[in-house]
Amino acid sequence: MRKTKILDEHEPAAMKPARNRKASRPERVTMMDIAKAAGCSQAAVSFVLNNTPGTRISQLTRERVFEAARALGYMGATYATPTSYSGLDNVIGFAVDQLATSPEAIVAIEGARQASWNAGNVLLVTQTLSDPVMEPKAINALTSGGISALIYMTIYTREVELPAYFYKLNIPTVLLNCYTADYAFPCVVPSEIAGGQSSTRHLIAHGHHRIATITGEIWMQAAQDRLTGYRRALATADIPFDPELVIEGDWSASAGYAATMKLLALKEPPTAIFCQNDRTAIGCYEALKDAGLRIPQDMSVVGYDDEDISRHLVPPLTTSVLPHLAMGQWSIEHLNPESLPGKKRYPITKLECSLVKRHSVAAPPVKRPKIHRSEQNAQ
Repeated sequence: MRKTKILDEHEPAAMKPARNRKASRPERVTMMDIAKAAGCSQAAVSFVLNNTPGTRISQLTRERVFEAARALGYMGATYATPTSYSGLDNVIGFAVDQLATSPEAIVAIEGARQASWNAGNVLLVTQTLSDPVMEPKAINALTSGGISALIYMTIYTREVELPAYFYKLNIPTVLLNCYTADYAFPCVVPSEIAGGQSSTRHLIAHGHHRIATITGEIWMQAAQDRLTGYRRALATADIPFDPELVIEGDWSASAGYAATMKLLALKEPPTAIFCQNDRTAIGCYEALKDAGLRIPQDMSVVGYDDEDISRHLVPPLTTSVLPHLAMGQWSIEHLNPESLPGKKRYPITKLECSLVKRHSVAAPPVKRPKIHRSEQNAQ
């Protein structure tokens, strides 16, 4: 499992390892790690390790799961570390605005679930859709049901204006993937600027100087921050910023395809493309292949999010991890009895979006390859 670090985006890179060394802790092995090692689903791992009755899982699969769990040090160790939240047998509320939009909410809930179970706590989840009528009812249902702490999550990273009743909650409350302007709650978000910087630096390190980026919807903070990181990396390497190499998308594969075709039509096309999410990268891959270009020999591509599909693309996609699993764990671990709403100011904690290096990046080609459109190939 990859290590997650807390980053200050304004801190010099040389200082970060020294500061983080003391704070490093053994990494938790999760059921997702075991599933990858055993070649099965996370559900199968859960059923095997919990000895769930009524499941028809082959003995061979069971043996693979147990072998992977032992090899990764999961057996007898994963839930050995207690959380910082003291009470046992508590019910912790988890309110999220959207569950179905993307996998990030489920991953964050799983991280919180793992950390909750460390201390024998139960996690109770509700979806609010940020509805002005139903959200207060959902929060009230949680609190009146006797929860001992609350995690409030938004699916898109953003500043939120919480209603007054949040400040009157007499239980520890943590914000996940969002924050308030008054810093009245402990909060955790991804370190998106540093992630965009790391992705772009990786391409620069391979010798690329004409690097394009396909953003998400630019009104979103994640797109703004990843673009800021891209520009900072270029500036640090003394590479001039070229606005024609920045194309706004909408996080979709179709937008990635269309944007890539625009980039290839430039008088001087890029030699590398930083796609600001993996779905955009899927469309980018298809456009490059339709143009007769090879990845990474003719064009290097970097994604973002580390969705499951990224490791199955041809070639496997270099991308960055959105640390929602670690953010969920962090949220549970910072539900301290002292963290009552509005009692003091809390800094925004940012967790590293670590780069996963696969096979979609190489040095730029010596000669610029000729671009063949798919319709020309068909003639």
